[in-house]
Amino acid sequence: MNTIATTPEDTQWVLTLSCIDGPGIVHSISGAIVAAGGNILESQQFASTDTGRFFMRLQVEAVAQPETFDSRFENALAPVTERYHMNWRLDRAGRPVRTLILASTATHCVNDLLYRKRAGQLAIDVPLVLSNHETVRDIAEFNSVPFEYKSVKSPEEKAAFEARVLEVVEQENIELVVLARYMQILSPELCAALEGRAINIHHSFLPGFKGANPYKQAHSRGVKLIGATAHFVTTDLDEGPIIEQDVLRANHSFNPQELMQQGQDVESRVLRRAVNWYAENRILLDGDRTIIFE
Repeated sequence: MNTIATTPEDTQWVLTLSCIDGPGIVHSISGAIVAAGGNILESQQFASTDTGRFFMRLQVEAVAQPETFDSRFENALAPVTERYHMNWRLDRAGRPVRTLILASTATHCVNDLLYRKRAGQLAIDVPLVLSNHETVRDIAEFNSVPFEYKSVKSPEEKAAFEARVLEVVEQENIELVVLARYMQILSPELCAALEGRAINIHHSFLPGFKGANPYKQAHSRGVKLIGATAHFVTTDLDEGPIIEQDVLRANHSFNPQELMQQGQDVESRVLRRAVNWYAENRILLDGDRTIIFE
C-alpha cells in the first residue's frame, strides 16, 4: 500500500520502501530524489537473504520548493515503483503519529508514554486513552489527554469495548494502537482490523510465566533475567513479529516487589523504543520478522 502523510511543517521527509531485491534500486531511488529537488541526509538499507526482499529508509531534505516536494517526488518515483513493484511510504520527518492507548490497571507504561509525549521526546499525538479500569484516569488527565472508561466484564461489554476501539480509530484517524499493559485478549476480528498498526508489550521470562502475578512466580523460581518484548499484535497470542526486547540481571536478593519494579522499568523502556521506532518509520515487516533501521 502506497501512502503519503503530510503536515505543513519542516522540509525533511522520510521515505521507506520494500521490493524484490535486484540491481539498480539504490541508483534509481537516488535519481528520483534528485529529480524532485531533494537531498539525502541519511540512508539505511538491507537485503534479506531469507525472503529475497530489499528494504530501505532514507531521510531527505527538500532543498527547492519544499511545499510541493511530495507531489514532485511521487511523479519522479512513479517509473521506479512500477519497475520494481515497490511498496513505499513518504512521510514528514517528526510528524506526530495519531496514537490510541489502551490500558487496564498497570500505570507504568501509560505514564512513561504520556510523559515522553509531553516532554517532546516521543512523536505521538494521543487523542484518547481507553481503559477497562479507572486506574490511569488521573495520569491521562494530568497530561491533558482525554480518558474514557468502558467495562469488559461480560462478552457483550468486551464486544462493545472493541467496537469503540474501531470507532475511535476511524473518527480520530488513528495510525497506531498501543496496548500499554491492556490485560485483555483482542478478538481475531480486531487483530485483523489493526494488523501492522497495533503494538503490545509482554513480560518475558524463562520460563514464560502466565496468569496472575508473574513476578511472584518468577521470584519463586529464582529467575536470573527479567525481560520484556514489544511485538505487533496478531491473532496468535503473543506471537506477533518482534519489534524490541531487553533484559536485566536479577539475583536471589530481589523480593517479588523489587522484581516487579525492575520488570516494569524494562517494560516501559522496551515499549517506548518500539513506539518511537514506529513513529519515526523505522520498522518494516519482512514476513514474520521485522527490519528495524535504528
